[in-house]
Amino acid sequence: MAELSNKNDIIVMMDDWFGKLPPLPTNIREVIVRITPWIALVFGVLGILAGLGAVGVSPVVLFGGIRSSMLVLVSGLLTIASSAMLLAAYPKTKAHKKQGWNLLFWSTVVSLVSSIVAGGLVSAIIWGLVEFYLLFQIKSYYK
Repeated sequence: MAELSNKNDIIVMMDDWFGKLPPLPTNIREVIVRITPWIALVFGVLGILAGLGAVGVSPVVLFGGIRSSMLVLVSGLLTIASSAMLLAAYPKTKAHKKQGWNLLFWSTVVSLVSSIVAGGLVSAIIWGLVEFYLLFQIKSYYK
């Protein structure tokens, strides 16, 4: 496997992988591009709220022990970071800017890590594959 020298190499490598999959019809890709900014906005706000709740560490979580509390805290912080990227992506994806797509990509990466930390490895992998497939389907719409 080739050595990855920077973060853009990851995108190029994944673009190659997902580019080999069957493409969605153009009309479906265009619909996804139209609704993406709104999805980023809604899930950005909801994610910030959920992350703040996790960082607040409810007393119920403490019954799981300190390890459980730390995992919830880390997952909550990652959720906040991922959601902040979604909110930052909103105006850029609305304007079809490449920087908006990049924010969506990195938000997905951080969200995937957050889900794994929270203990949802299988669902994180499945959902991550779906998200990355959709992201790479619409990548060409962002300049």
